[in-house]
Amino acid sequence: MTSPTKAPPLYPKSHILAASGVAALLSLALLVFPSREVEAKKTYLNLELDSGAEYAELQDDAESANTQARQSPFANTAATETPEEQPTAQAVEPEQTDPLHHIVRVENGDTLSTVFAKVGLSATTLHAVLNSSKEAKQLTRLKVGQALEFKLSEDGQLESLHSKLSDLESIALAKNDKGFSFKRELVKPEVQTTYSHGVINSSLFLSAKRAGLSHSLTMDLANVFGYDIDFAMDIREGDEFELIYEKKVVNGKQVGTGNILSARFTNRGKTYTAVRYTNKQGNSSYYNANGESMRKAFIRTPVDFARISSRFSTGRRHPVLNKIRAHKGVDYAAPRGTPIKAAGDGRITLAGRHGGYGNAVIIQHGQRYRTLYAHMNGFAKGIRSGTNVKQGQIIGYIGTTGLSTGPHLHYEFQVNGVHVDPLSQKLPMADPIASSEKARFMQLSKPLMAQMDKEKSTMLALNNQR
Repeated sequence: MTSPTKAPPLYPKSHILAASGVAALLSLALLVFPSREVEAKKTYLNLELDSGAEYAELQDDAESANTQARQSPFANTAATETPEEQPTAQAVEPEQTDPLHHIVRVENGDTLSTVFAKVGLSATTLHAVLNSSKEAKQLTRLKVGQALEFKLSEDGQLESLHSKLSDLESIALAKNDKGFSFKRELVKPEVQTTYSHGVINSSLFLSAKRAGLSHSLTMDLANVFGYDIDFAMDIREGDEFELIYEKKVVNGKQVGTGNILSARFTNRGKTYTAVRYTNKQGNSSYYNANGESMRKAFIRTPVDFARISSRFSTGRRHPVLNKIRAHKGVDYAAPRGTPIKAAGDGRITLAGRHGGYGNAVIIQHGQRYRTLYAHMNGFAKGIRSGTNVKQGQIIGYIGTTGLSTGPHLHYEFQVNGVHVDPLSQKLPMADPIASSEKARFMQLSKPLMAQMDKEKSTMLALNNQR
């Protein structure tokens, strides 16, 4: 009699519990994480306005391009692809460089020695280069970012070296039978004339920058009218300037500016005009449209664009001594180190310490006039007692020496030994155009004035059409 077959053994309880747990987790995962199909139907809102705007602009551009492509009789498949359909650009492998041709860009801390070492050139070669001529030592004046182009021979020796210093200047070195020859190459730019116009609503510098003028050209403009306009206190919102100046161009690129040929500046409703004229002796200066010199015997302010912190007064309380004491000059507040200019041609009678004035310069201008500049931080090179100076020459720098509470220039003006207010003093005029050259000057002046009028009329017409 056969015994009954035994039932298969049951799984241990621990296995059954584990399997139940896994099943529960899978069910939960399906509820929490949707399938790809469900995920694709979700809608996301982008709250980054800038990114959304850029995306919308890209979509609009793409749709516009596709529309134009479809309308064009020369449309092809590539032109109508959407951005998603366009193939991904393959990475471009860098071209193999010529082992005999190296371009090294100067980094911070580099010297000519380290640059030569990067190319594999020895100190002996560097020594031979620098001793080939006095001019070759210019190679040591490296600037960060400057590129030096080396060409080597098959055995690794220097054949030539070239470096572009600016759009107008390059230096080159070439090997010859005697060693190396150095050459400085200068590019002569094409000189064009251009017109610029601006209205002041904050400062001359900001308005000039908006008008496309460089810092140096703005300074030139201020110097032209500096005899009539005090740029420290006279400038007002709504003042207007226009000028025709030289522009230097190389291969269609502006590389600098030249002289201001003519200019107009309207200050507080009064218009000043200037024309550059070179006389038969080769001397250039600025004159108004009638041939009267823009240059006076004295400039209005000896510091460019400073702020007047104290005026001429007979009853001012001294900020250091704290007592009523006549203030026989004008104080111009400006940052320490700001250049101070001689107000006119003259001879320095004092350059040194001068009591409460601190470091000071006194200039005698002929028999009648004398100017004083006080509280200087230091003196310009060559400024000392007994030397002659020219109008506009830098004589020192603003400081706070002597009885001074902050960096500023104290400026005094004397006529026949009597202190006068330099802001209200009527300045003597310089000589006008010589009568023998008046006709020649007018032939130059009239076309320049007419050109400015035409340019301004064109500009205003364009603005009215907008």
